[in-house]
Amino acid sequence: MPKYEKFEDLPVWQEAARLYNIVLDLLEEPNVPLTPGFRNQLDRAALSVSNRFFCRG
Repeated sequence: MPKYEKFEDLPVWQEAARLYNIVLDLLEEPNVPLTPGFRNQLDRAALSVSNRFFCRG
């Protein structure tokens, strides 16, 4: 099993960061009919995935 020096090196964290970037791209699309509250919820939820790895260290 590989040893990781930083949480950013974890493949699962990298995928979570990629997911967040995909969600950001979606939220920046002007023609996506989402309410401001739902946009905010999606943004926070997608960011939460990668943050959980940082918090558990």
